Amino acid sequence: EVQLVESGGGLVQAGGSLRLSCAASGFTFDDYAMGWFRQAPGKEREGVSCISSIDGNTYYADSVKGRFTISKDNAKNTVYLQMNSLKPEDPAVYYCAAVFLYGTGWREAWQYDYWGQGTQVTVSS
Repeated sequence: EVQLVESGGGLVQAGGSLRLSCAASGFTFDDYAMGWFRQAPGKEREGVSCISSIDGNTYYADSVKGRFTISKDNAKNTVYLQMNSLKPEDPAVYYCAAVFLYGTGWREAWQYDYWGQGTQVTVSS
């Protein structure tokens, strides 16, 4: 059974930091690119970041570039999202997702094969 389990969400003051984790099981983690998405109430799900399974390249939405860092530990089957300098516009449910091949770009949520249940991030101003 495939599972992606996120953790690390919570309430933080603006300017603060959180580190999200996503533990994967049930598939060959090394073969999949891992992405983080977020969805705020009333908004579409948006791609936040992705890390390639092939070369380890990382990709970020412009809105988080320079503040968020994605990484993965293949030995632990875990992907992380370090979020620094959190802003009032960052609150959302954050989801991790796995994709074997993102043919049209990492931001396209429909391409992802597996999804976690999400973790809530709240930022107080």
